[in-house]
Parts: sequence; structure tokens; C-alpha cells
Amino acid sequence: MTSPSHPFPRRFAGVAGLLVALVVPHAVAGNTATPPAFALIPAPASLQANQGSFALDAGTALHAEGEVARRVAGQFADFLSATRGPRLRVADKGEDGIVFALDPAVSPDSPEGYRLDVTPRQIRITAADERGLFYGAVTLWQLATQAPSLPARIPAASIQDAPRFPWRGFMLDSARHFQSIDEIKQILDAMALHKLNTFHWHLTDDQGWRIEIKKYPKLTEVGGCRVAAGEAGIGADGQPKPYCGFYTQDQIREIVKYAADRHITVLPEIDVPGHAQAAIAAYPELGVLGSRPPVSNQWGVHSYLFNTEESTMKFLEDVLTEVIALFPGRYVHVGADEAVKIQWEDSARAQARIRELGLKNEFEMQSHIIKRLEKFLEAHDRRLIGWDEILEGGLPPEATVMSWRGTEGGLEAATQGHDVVMTPKSHLYLDYHQTTSPNEPPGRPTQVPLEKVYGFEPVPEALAPALRHHILGLQANVWTEHTRYYARLQHHLYPRLAALAEVGWTPVARKDYADFLKRLPTQLRRYQALGIAYAKTPFEVVVTAQEQRAAGKAQITLANPLGYDIRYTVDGSAPVPSSTRYAKPFTVTPPAQVRAAAFFDGKPLADATGQLVDRDWLLRRTSDALASCPEGGRLLLRLEDDGPRDGDRAMFNVTIFNPCWQWPQADLAGIAKLQVRAGRIPYYFQLAHDEVNRKFEPARSAHGELLVRAGSCKAEPFATVPLPARPDADGFVTLEAALPDKLTGQQDLCLVFTGDTRPEMWVLDEVRLVPR
Repeated sequence: MTSPSHPFPRRFAGVAGLLVALVVPHAVAGNTATPPAFALIPAPASLQANQGSFALDAGTALHAEGEVARRVAGQFADFLSATRGPRLRVADKGEDGIVFALDPAVSPDSPEGYRLDVTPRQIRITAADERGLFYGAVTLWQLATQAPSLPARIPAASIQDAPRFPWRGFMLDSARHFQSIDEIKQILDAMALHKLNTFHWHLTDDQGWRIEIKKYPKLTEVGGCRVAAGEAGIGADGQPKPYCGFYTQDQIREIVKYAADRHITVLPEIDVPGHAQAAIAAYPELGVLGSRPPVSNQWGVHSYLFNTEESTMKFLEDVLTEVIALFPGRYVHVGADEAVKIQWEDSARAQARIRELGLKNEFEMQSHIIKRLEKFLEAHDRRLIGWDEILEGGLPPEATVMSWRGTEGGLEAATQGHDVVMTPKSHLYLDYHQTTSPNEPPGRPTQVPLEKVYGFEPVPEALAPALRHHILGLQANVWTEHTRYYARLQHHLYPRLAALAEVGWTPVARKDYADFLKRLPTQLRRYQALGIAYAKTPFEVVVTAQEQRAAGKAQITLANPLGYDIRYTVDGSAPVPSSTRYAKPFTVTPPAQVRAAAFFDGKPLADATGQLVDRDWLLRRTSDALASCPEGGRLLLRLEDDGPRDGDRAMFNVTIFNPCWQWPQADLAGIAKLQVRAGRIPYYFQLAHDEVNRKFEPARSAHGELLVRAGSCKAEPFATVPLPARPDADGFVTLEAALPDKLTGQQDLCLVFTGDTRPEMWVLDEVRLVPR
């Protein structure tokens, strides 16, 4: 398919009549609200406001006492120059202006702690360690960027600050989609300015091996390339066009140093024994089957495992030897997640190996591999960390657990005396959508909104107080199956990374979500100054409508996901602070041009949403405005078309286990037929044990049919429309289904395409009600 019907962003097309309202639990103070005097994120542990202010301008003196202080003062000058213009010159010891100095008496319990004192004459930042001095510089930069430009008046205050948790991390998957060195550096810069200190780098998976290993060059020569599914994998010459990328060892050293200069530790992940298809594609002797698979171009849980031979263990140790030389941090991540044991179960050699080692089952085999790697890492002065599946089959003695399936694995590990990093998918997977807006990119519509991230508590209440020190902290993750380019990655990260930062740094007693939302607009201005393409969807207004056909009107509902003040117009003019304030749903007479924007401190937080409310809009739904059928099963995804290779593509909401779409309570009065626009995309999913949950209705003719039902998704179809062998030249096909005369009033409509969903499946783009 080649022609997107609604290029990203979709500008809220097709949400007329959508019954699922945005939940807005916290309303922010109205349009007249002003930012707080200290718009700091994360909020400091202790802040005492004082009288007066310090005037910061291009002539402000910048002093540093000693080499370490000079280095940090230079970083502060760089931050300020990047966002506010002139670069302050660092001078030696002085009393007036800004002073950086080490002081061993500051924050004795945390090397990341600092003290910052602002008086009308001087700003003094002190810390016992360079890390703390750096974070003091970040706080001062935030104070300096509260004003739109220099000169800035920084309110007098005394701040004593230190983080709640020593591990405040972010994980980036560079295996599914690849990021450039410059993009990685931009992420590290942003992490530092959020006071995050651990960059977990997911470098190997079924879809790509991204780290150069000199002893095994085919890992990147072969494993670093894949051919995408469908049209995306075909070049202009009609030949397969591979998607390739890896980081050389010199580039990795460059990234590690860049991170270290910002007091960020880089944690490498080499995934074993599963997520191994790219490695086995490079060296088939590492696999169970002995044959060479392709580097995968599909998502989901794959069946390929490393085999259990001693030669493969030696390979893994060789790889880790080179990894250790590149990454000086304490930890090495070995994955161990989602390693389905089907290949081991079916392999006579793997079963013999289990018996040779005196093990009971495949889970103990995985535990044996992880324990072997732990001993190897310990012998090289490193510690092993893995996903919470390492609990299965027995946990290695010194292992640290990263708890992703929930907090239960972390609770179990900490109870056993192991260190834990909490990273549950329910709260900290940032590739999940952050709003219900149709402008969200492809991915999982499962919601992880800003408030959910902010509300996460890493320390389980059930964990005994004496064991709570085992909770090292927390980490947010972005898996990049659907994140083809950097702007989409930034959309996932910001502003939710700001919420993560406050959870990791700020004491529980100082957290306040309503206050965080008041500080957030200032953070957005910092993002703009840094060139960060943060998500606009949390700050936009979603327009939904319910047609009142008999009265010739439509009821309009407006919502902002974060509860900011909404102003709107109905004549197509741009909303301004004095425009009508939205308080409750209102009616319009179509056609009407509704425009709405969310405001704070008299300024719009995003471009106004514009929607022409006319009969055409009210009578159609795109897939993102439809519900899934009750029989559709779990795992709703927002998928994008397989073409074009580059640029915008059409998007479709679809449940991949049993694709079926429902229009609840469609008003069929006066409707003659349905028009359905459909496309077809590759079914690029490996489901492992979930394959049994993949269902479809058998085709009744050569190419299958569109079935339309009313009332129940199990009812007999009232329309059966044959499908063509292939879509039209634009990648889509328009089908028509006549309504029986007796079918009128409000009805639940269910639409499904028959036929096997592999290797390609039909997907619904849009459905229209056509009047008589």
C-alpha cells in the first residue's frame, strides 16, 4: 500500500460521536493562572524562599573554585548559552556573581546532593562531589530559564537537595529502529537536564544486532540489516532494500564518554537466551535448529533461542569480554525476557544437554546460563542485571532484577535480598500512548498518561521497611517497533520524562501533581529552546460530537487530557484568552467551524484544534474512532501502512488476534448504505504461545468478504461484500454494503474481513453512513 489516507498527524479526523471521553481528573487553575515562582522539575527536596532577587544578565560574573568547579561552571555556561544567548565567561575565585565550589560538608549522605543559595548579590552552588555540583548547575539553569530571555531575575532562596533514588534511568531500544549518534547525544543532554543518571541501551534483538564485536564481524555485517515487511522493504528499483545500522566500538566509546561527562552511566544490554534471531542469522551454529533464519522483520515474541552448547557459552563470554571493555559501568544487562522454550522443548540435543547438566527443565536451563554469565561478569568486576524472568528457575546470588511485568517480581526479588530497579510496563513503558487523541503515533493505544507516570510509587507497600533499600530506583523504557524516526521517539519521551524525573528525585512528601502541571508550561519553553519536539497531544483539545439528527444539531464536547483551561470559538476564528471558556458540552447547527485551544497564563499550550462540524464528518468514523468488537480479543494496536518506505503513512487501529471493528449505536435513520474504505498490510507479528489466540472467520469465496452485522457481533451478517484479489493502485479499496429497509434507528454495527490474517490482513480505514 502506498497512499496514506490521513497523513500523520490526522488532525482529529473521524472522532464525531466518539463516546469514550478523555478522563481529566485534575483541572489546572484557569486561564488567569500564573507559573509558580520556582518552576523547577524535578522539585527539590527542600526550598526556602527568601526576600529579593538576583539579576542575571550577559555581564554576570561566573566564578569557580578549583578544577572540578571550573568544569561544572563551564557546563552551566554551555547550558545557558544554548538556551538564552551569550555565554558567561568562567573566572577564578570571586565573591560577586555566581560561584561554584566544592564543600565536603554538603549532603554527606548523597554524592548527588548540593546546596544552592541565591541572594541579591550572589548565587553560590556547593557540593561534596562533582555530581552534586552538576545537578546544582542544572537547577540554576532552570531558574535562569524561567524568564523568556535575559536579563532574568532569579528569586532569592535556599535550596538543599539530593535525590530520593540512586537509579533514575531511561532505556532506549536501538535494535528495532536505529538512532544516530547525534540523536543519542541529544537524548543524553535531555536526561542530564532532568537529573537522570542511567542510560540503558538495548543493543541486540531479533530484528538487529547494533554493537560491533570484532571477534564476530558477521553480527553486524549480517545481523545489523533486515528487509522490512511489505512495500517498505522494496527499493525504487524493485529490489529488496535492507534497513541497516550499527555502532562501531569507537562510536560507543564516544557515547560512553559523552554520557559520563553528564554523569550518566551507560548500561549495555545483550539479550540472552531469547531475542537471538539476528545473532543466529549471522552464525547459525549458535541456534537450536542449525539452519540460518533471516534477521526478523516482524514484531512480537519470537521462538529463536541460543542453543545450550559449551561453544555457544564461549561465544557469549567472548561478546561480553568486548562489551566490558567498552562500558566501564558496574552493570551489564543480559536480558533473559520472553525466552519461549519451544525450540529447547522440541530439540533432542537440548533435552540431552539438560540431563547432562543435572537440570530438571528448560527454566533451570535458562537459569544455568544466567548463573554462568553472572560468574563470568563477577570475575571481571561487573554485576549482572536482567529482566524479572531471571527469577524463574532460580536467581543467581548477586543478580539485580529489573521488574517489567509489574512490581511483583521486584517485590519477590527484594524480599530475597536482591537489588531491584522498578520499570513496570503499566506505568513506565513510554511507547504506550499518553492520550486517546487520534494524533498519537503508531504503537499501543494502551494508556500510560502523564499522571500515571507521575503517580507511580517504586517502593511496594508490602515490602518490609528493613528491605526497602534494595529498591535502587526506577526506569522508563521505549521499545521502538513502531518508532521509525526521531520525532516520534521525542513524542514518546516528553513531557513524560519530566514526570519520571520527579518520581525518581523528589521526596514523596514534596510531590504534588497539580503543582507539577503548573510548572510544566515553563518546562515546555525549555524544550522549545533546546529544540525538543515534545508531544503536543497532551496539550491539544480533542473535539468530539454527538449528532442530534432529528433536531438538525450536534452536541460538541471538548477535552484537554491534562485539564488545562479551554477557550473556543464556533466561527472559525482563532481562540484567544478572552474567547468563550469551555465549561460543559454545547450544541451547534452544522455546518460550524469549531476551534479550541488549551491555555495557561494567558498563552496557548499548543496550536488550536480546528474541526468543521458538518454532516459528512458526523456520518463517518475512522478506525481510531471505532471500538473493538467484544469478540476481538486483547492487544489493540495502532499500526501504520507498509508504504511508502519513507515519510507519512496511513494508520489503522486493529486488534491483531481477531480483527473486528464496532460502531456502537450508529444512527441508521434515513441511511441507505455503508461505504467502507479498507487497506491491506502485512501481518508482521510473531506470537509464540499466543498463536492459539489468533482467530479469523474463514473466507467463503476466493478472496474473502467484508461481513457487516447489526446488534451483536455474533449475529448473522446482513451484508456480505466480496473482497478483491488486491487493493486499488492507491493501496485501498472502497466497498459498499446496502442496509435492509427494516434496519433503522440506533444499532451496534460490527465489521469484519474474512480469511486468514497471515501473511496479509485487511484493515478498516474508514466507514461512512450514506443517506438515502
